[in-house]
Amino acid sequence: QTGPVIDMPVPASFNDITQDPNLENYIGWVWYEKEVLLPLRWLQDNFSTRVVLRFGSAHYYSIVWVNGVQVVEHEGGHLPFEADISSIVQGSPGVPCRITVALNNTLTPHTLPPGSIQYMDDKTRYPKNYFVQNIRFDFFNYAGIHRPVVLYTTPSVYIDDITVTTASSESVAMVQYQVSVVGSTLYSLSLSLRDQEGKVVATGDGAAGELKVLNPNLWWPYLMHENPGYRYSLEVKMQAQVNGALLEDLYTLPVGIRTVHVTSTQFLINGRPFYFHGVNKHEDADIRGKGLDWPLVMKDFNLLRWLGANSFRTSHYPYAEEIMDLCDAYGIVVIDECPGVGIKMVESFGNKSLQHHLDVMEELIRRDKNRPSVVMWSVANEPASELPPAAHYFKTLIAHTKALDPSRPVTFVTDANYALDHGAPYVDVICVNSYFSWYHDPGHLEVIPLQLTTQFESWYKTYQKPIIQSEYGADSVPGLHSDPPLMFSEEYQKALLSEYHSVFDKKRKEYVIGELIWNFADFMTNQGTTRVLGNKKGIFTRQRQPKSAAFVLRERYWKIANESSCLTPIIKSHNLFL
Repeated sequence: QTGPVIDMPVPASFNDITQDPNLENYIGWVWYEKEVLLPLRWLQDNFSTRVVLRFGSAHYYSIVWVNGVQVVEHEGGHLPFEADISSIVQGSPGVPCRITVALNNTLTPHTLPPGSIQYMDDKTRYPKNYFVQNIRFDFFNYAGIHRPVVLYTTPSVYIDDITVTTASSESVAMVQYQVSVVGSTLYSLSLSLRDQEGKVVATGDGAAGELKVLNPNLWWPYLMHENPGYRYSLEVKMQAQVNGALLEDLYTLPVGIRTVHVTSTQFLINGRPFYFHGVNKHEDADIRGKGLDWPLVMKDFNLLRWLGANSFRTSHYPYAEEIMDLCDAYGIVVIDECPGVGIKMVESFGNKSLQHHLDVMEELIRRDKNRPSVVMWSVANEPASELPPAAHYFKTLIAHTKALDPSRPVTFVTDANYALDHGAPYVDVICVNSYFSWYHDPGHLEVIPLQLTTQFESWYKTYQKPIIQSEYGADSVPGLHSDPPLMFSEEYQKALLSEYHSVFDKKRKEYVIGELIWNFADFMTNQGTTRVLGNKKGIFTRQRQPKSAAFVLRERYWKIANESSCLTPIIKSHNLFL
C-alpha cells in the first residue's frame, strides 16, 4: 500500500516539477522506484563480474533496495555512494531488476547542513501536528535524486582507488601515485602516462611509485596561460588470475601537473602569484532545482569565460562531478566547499556533528583529491565560530582534512568578528564575507571604504595570512532603475561593487589574494519578507541574462587578467569572448 504515485524525472529536485504546493515544501520520506533489465552477460559470470549501482547524489538520507533487499544506506547529499549488487541480481537472469530508493530531506542539528524541526503547539493558530523545518542558510532546501544514477560493472578484482600528487620544476615533474586494488592480493599493476597527443611520456608498475616527466606541460588556470587546463592521461592496468581466468581492469585518470603554495601575502600556483577574480555559484535553476542539467552547465561555463572569471567557490556544498570535470578541462580554479553551511546552534558543535563532518570531508576528498582545479578545501561557510566549542571543532576538522590531503591549503568562510573567531587560527587563508551598505548601514554607500579597509587591516594584523573577500554584493531586481542609486536597483548594485573594488585595488597590492562576487546568478530561497522569488544578488538573472553589474565585473576581470598576465597573446586569443 502506497500513497499517490507520480512520474518523477531523475536527475531533478522534486519540489518544482508539479503544481502541488505540498510537494514544493515537503519534508519527510519520498520513495523512488524503477525497473531495469540488465545485460545477460553481466549476470552469467558470477565469479568474475561485479555489478555496481552508483548514485551521484541524493538529498539527504538515502536507503536503497534492489529486488527488495537493502543494499546501502547513506547520510548526506551532494556526494556519491554505491553498492555492489552482484549477489542479488546474478541469481535471476532475465528478471527485471527493481531499484527502490527511500529519501528523507529532514535536517536536524547533527546533519550537514544542520536544521531543526519545530512543532507549532498553539492549537488556536496551527492544525494538529503542524511543524516547520527551520534552516539557517539562505537557499531553497531542494530535495530529490539530483545527479545521475548508473549501473556499471568491474571484474571481481578491481582498481578501487587512485591517489595522485604532483611536484615540478621548470624542466621536470614528478607524478606520485598510489593505487589500491580490492578482491585479491595477487595482481600486477602497470601504468602509463600519456600527453594530449596520446604519446607515452612515462611508465611505471606496482601499487605505489613515482613517474618522471621531462619538460612537462603544467596545468595552468584560465587566463594565466595560452593553453589552460592541460591534462595528461594516467592509464592504470590491473591483471589478476582468479580460478584460472585472467581478469583485467583498466582505469584512465586525467592528471594535471601543478603545485599550490601559500605565503603570508600570496597564493602561488606553479610558483606564480594567483589572484582569484571569480564568483560564488549555486546549483540552482528553474524547474529542475538542483538537478544536473547539461545545457545549463555549459551555459554557465560560457558565461564564466565571457566574464573573465578564473575561479569559483562551490558555495555551499560539493557540486556535480560533471561540473568539476569541466573546471579541470577549462582551467577554472575551485575552492571546494563541503555542505557545512548554517552551523549556528551550540548542539551542532558536539561530537555527533563533528564525527559526521569528518566523514563528509573523507567522502569529498576521496571524490575530488586528484583534481588540479581544486586548490583549497573549505570546511564550512559562516559558522557560529565565535562560540567557544568552535575552537576544538575546527582545530579537529582542519587537522583531519590536512591529514587526508597534505597537498592543499584548508579554509572556512567566516562572517564572525576577527577578534572573536575561534576557528580562524587553524586556516591557511582567511576567507571573509561582508555586506557593508546592505545588511549593515543599508543605503549608505559612503561607509564602505572605511569599513572594508578596517576589516582587511584588522584580520591581517591579527593573523598575517592572505585574505580572500569570499562574498560581497547587493540584491538588484532586473529592470529596476534609480539615479541616484537606491537599494534593489541595478544602479545600486553597480555602485556598491565599485566601492568595494576601489578598496580591493589598494589591498591586492599587499595581502588580498581574491574577490568572489555573491552571486553569479539569482537563486531560489525560502519565502520571506526580504526575498522576492529568491535571492537577487546575482549579476545574472536566474535565467542567465546579464544585469548591469555583469558588465562592470567583466570589464574589471579582463583588466586584472591583462595586468597580471605577462602572456599578452592569451587575452587576444580569447577575442571570441570579448
